Amino acid sequence: MAAGAVEGAALAIWPILLVITAAIFTYNLVVHTKAMDTIKTMLSSVTSDMRVLALLLAWGFGDFMEGMAGFGTAVAIPAAMMVAVGFNPLKSIVACLVANAVPTTFGSIAIPTTTLASLTGIDPVQLGTFISAQLFILNTITPLFIVAIIGGGVKALKGVLTVTILSGLALSVPELIINKFIGPELSVLASSIIIMTVIVVSAKFMPTNDPDYEIKAEVRGITGGEGVIAAMPFILIFVFLLLASKLVPAIYGPLSSIKTTVIIDEAIGAKHTFVWIATPGIMIFLAAFVGGAIQKASFGEMLGVLGKTLRGLAFTYITIIAVVVTAKLMTYSGMTRNIAEALVGATGSMYPLFAPLVGALGAFITGSGTNTNVLFGPLQVAAANSLIPGDTGLQMWLAGINSGAAGIGKMFSPQSIAIAIGAVVPALNAYIENNKIEEKTALALRSTIRPNVIMSSVFKYFVIFIIIDGLISFLAQGTITSLIK
Repeated sequence: MAAGAVEGAALAIWPILLVITAAIFTYNLVVHTKAMDTIKTMLSSVTSDMRVLALLLAWGFGDFMEGMAGFGTAVAIPAAMMVAVGFNPLKSIVACLVANAVPTTFGSIAIPTTTLASLTGIDPVQLGTFISAQLFILNTITPLFIVAIIGGGVKALKGVLTVTILSGLALSVPELIINKFIGPELSVLASSIIIMTVIVVSAKFMPTNDPDYEIKAEVRGITGGEGVIAAMPFILIFVFLLLASKLVPAIYGPLSSIKTTVIIDEAIGAKHTFVWIATPGIMIFLAAFVGGAIQKASFGEMLGVLGKTLRGLAFTYITIIAVVVTAKLMTYSGMTRNIAEALVGATGSMYPLFAPLVGALGAFITGSGTNTNVLFGPLQVAAANSLIPGDTGLQMWLAGINSGAAGIGKMFSPQSIAIAIGAVVPALNAYIENNKIEEKTALALRSTIRPNVIMSSVFKYFVIFIIIDGLISFLAQGTITSLIK
């Protein structure tokens, strides 16, 4: 138990808390330099319709952050930006959690998928193609849920249905094609750029004019140079993460070799490897400091913002360390595996219908698509082999289902919710202060972003997604497999 707790704490601190701190520090620094005001003005110039703006931030930019960095940045940064623009904090968090349900498996340059492929011996291109085919429906319809969450119901789709469906297809179609012909690494990252392009073009040529969904914001001319400087930290995040990824082996190789592996308990295999430079958190920190300097912030100012960020995240650190420690203890004690094996034994030939629950369980416990695949990917392959021995197609199918369902479980994970709260609280406080919100209203807004309120709000979407994924897993295996082949 002690070894598992130490390993869990190490994993929580590096890289999870590192990347969360870096992401929120970047956001806080952009607010400090007033660049966020420029970004808000630029966003408002795209559209003043909160529904379309939510698609741009939660869906397009969120998928971009997931494809580049993962580790909670796809929830933390977009949700904080939405609150800064004037969105309801609870709706912002729920929308970003739901949006993050589908790109997780290809997050951080597809580390969850490529890890699963290496563990199971499955070709990553084939595995990625299976996953993107399984997620095709959810990829397409998830923006409908985002608009309904932000707009307060299905009626909010009126007037934006076309752009909403197009933004869903802008993920599902390119993701499938890229996986089929290139591989999983760029499938969400490239698709996210297509999503944002589709939304911006649609907003220009199909503008909406519904006062019920209008966001009041400053409108002024922003030059191209101003826009680039304001967005510089985010541009640099993209550049640095790309250069330090496996897509650029000449840089990735030397940087990734700078690491330290600590053996915690050799008997049970408890160890942790600290990758000191080629990790998303370090790249985001570097982008923030360079971007902040370009925005004329002094080094002392940046350190002051960092200190404020660290103090503001104190309780988030405790929560996430506790969650990851619990996950490790459940793994080493056999609790997690016993739950999954019991489900396999209880369902028999109906197991594919329930296979997504196993993947979702792993992500709910660990908060990580990669860890979910490490925990349950081999189990899914073993389950497929016990159902139909030697059927490699079924093995690949259930392995893919596990990886796709990890995002659904992550939507409901305590770790994801803790990350969201840690990002949104400082953004909400800044919004309340800057807009001089009266105390009663401010108290009501803060009361909506408690963990139990968020979990109860997102639970119904978790159930809907897991049911849809279960039906796809059970009914569509033969059809999709034949189409892919």
